[in-house]
Amino acid sequence: MNKRADTSNLLFQSSEWNFNTLYRTYDAIKEIALDELNLDVYPNQLEIISSEQMLDAYSSNGMPLIYRHWSFGKHFVYEEHHYRKGHRGLAYELVINSNPCITYLMEENTMSMQTLVTAHAAFGHNHFFKNNYLFKQWTDADAILNYMEFAKGYIARCEEKYGLAAVEPIIDAAHALMEQAVFRYNRPPRNSPMKERARVRDRLEYEERAFSDLWRTLPQRKADEDPTETERDLSERKKTLNLPEENLLYFIEKNSIVLEPWQREILRIVRVVAQYFYPQRQTKVMNEGCATFVHYTIMNMMFDKGQLSEGNLLEMLHSHSNVVFQPGFDDPRFSGLNPYALGFAMMQDIERICTQPTAEDRDWFPEFAGNGDWRGTLLDAWANHRDESFILQYLSPALIRKFRLFALEDETKENHYRVASIHNERGYESIRSTLARSYDIGVNQPNIQVVDVDFRGNRHLHLQHTVRDGIVLDEHARSATLRHVRRLWGYDVSLSGVEAGSDKILYETSSAKLAE
Repeated sequence: MNKRADTSNLLFQSSEWNFNTLYRTYDAIKEIALDELNLDVYPNQLEIISSEQMLDAYSSNGMPLIYRHWSFGKHFVYEEHHYRKGHRGLAYELVINSNPCITYLMEENTMSMQTLVTAHAAFGHNHFFKNNYLFKQWTDADAILNYMEFAKGYIARCEEKYGLAAVEPIIDAAHALMEQAVFRYNRPPRNSPMKERARVRDRLEYEERAFSDLWRTLPQRKADEDPTETERDLSERKKTLNLPEENLLYFIEKNSIVLEPWQREILRIVRVVAQYFYPQRQTKVMNEGCATFVHYTIMNMMFDKGQLSEGNLLEMLHSHSNVVFQPGFDDPRFSGLNPYALGFAMMQDIERICTQPTAEDRDWFPEFAGNGDWRGTLLDAWANHRDESFILQYLSPALIRKFRLFALEDETKENHYRVASIHNERGYESIRSTLARSYDIGVNQPNIQVVDVDFRGNRHLHLQHTVRDGIVLDEHARSATLRHVRRLWGYDVSLSGVEAGSDKILYETSSAKLAE
C-alpha cells in the first residue's frame, strides 16, 4: 500500500480545529521536539485569542498584560486600519518569555497553521528563551508575569489617585528614554515579587512620612575654589555616584529630588520592561531563525511519519515560504535583510556543514564541519551567541554567495560609494565582520551616559554622547532627549558629543539653550 494513501496515522484531515485535535497534535510535536531535536523548554500554556485581541497585543509591544498608555491605543488604531484594508496580515501567534511559556494562537488559524505556530513558538522560541545566555542573564521568566500584573495595577492606582494628566507625562518621558534605560554590562540584584511589593510599600510609606531635604543644607561651592580641589571633588562625586552611568532612568529614579515616590516607581516599571526586551533586541536573527528551523524540521518529520497529509504540508510550506522570503535590493518591498530568512538559512547551512561539508567548509569551520552532530552544534550556538557573534562565527562563504552579499564603503568626502569587499578570500572575512557589526546594538544605538551632576550647586546634570565614526545625534533627537530628561530631572541638563577615543568635543547643547 502507498504510504501516502494510508490515512490511519493522520493527526487531522480537515482545516477546522477543536481542542482534542490541538491536544493530540501538541503531543506529537512535543515528542519530536524533545526526543529527536533534544530541545529543553519551559512548560507550555496555549491560549486561543481573536484577531482583535492579537491587534491589541501588537499595540502593547507584544505584552497582553501591561499598563495602559495612549501610545498603545494609537498603535492599535494604526495596525487595525492597515489590517482591515488588507495592507498587512497579522502574526499567527504571539509568545511570551515566561515560565510557563505562554503562546497565543489566533482562533482564525486553520489546523495546519495551528500546528506550524505551535512548533514555532511553543518549542522553537520557548527553547531559545530558556537556554540562550542573554535571556538567562537579563530576564527572570519565573517573575515577569507577576511583575507585569503588579505594574498594571500600580499605574492604574496612580491614575485614580493623581489623575491621568499627572501620570501620562511621566510615562511619555520614560518611554522616550527606554533605549537608554538598560544595564548592558552589570546587573543589579533582583527581588522576588513578594519582596518587590514590600519594597514599594516601605518606600512609599517612608518617603510620604518623612521627606528629608538634605541637599539644600549642603555648603555652596566658592567661586575662587582651587582647581585641584574642584577636580578632587569631581572625582569623589563620580566615585560616590558610580559615574559614568549608562542607565539614564535608573540614575534619575535614584537621584532626582523633584520626583514623588510614585513617579520613581513608574520609572522603575518602565526600565524593568526595557530590560526585559533587551535580549530580544540582540537576538532577532537567532531567535526567529531558531523558531523557524524548529517548525520546518518538526513538520517535515511529522510528514515523514505519516502524521500530516500532503495538503497540510503544502499549506504550511506556503506560509513558511512567505516568512523566509527575501526581497531583492531593487524590490519595492526591500527593507534590509529579513531576519527570518537569514536566521533560517544559517541554521540550515550549519546542518549541511555538519553532515555534507565541502573542502571550503572544512577549511572555514574545522571545529564542526563533518562532525555529523548538527543537533548538538545548533544547540550550542543557540545557547552561547547573540546575533553579532553568531554571524561572525557561523556565516559561511557559501551563504554569502547565495545571498549575493557584498560590502560598500561610504566616505563622506567621496561622491560615490565604493565596493570594498566581494566574493574572494579576503572579501568573505570583511563581509562577514561588516554584517555582524551591523547587528551590534552597542554600535548602532547612541551611547549616552550621565558623566557628572552638580549636587552642591545648581544640580546641573551633564550627559555625554560618545560619537563613533563621526555620526552625531540628529538635532531634533538631541532636543527631544534633553526635554524628556529635563522633565524627569527637574533642573538644567546639558549634552555634549565627544569623539570616541579622544576628548574632542564635537557639539554641546543644553535644556537652558532650548528654552531661550
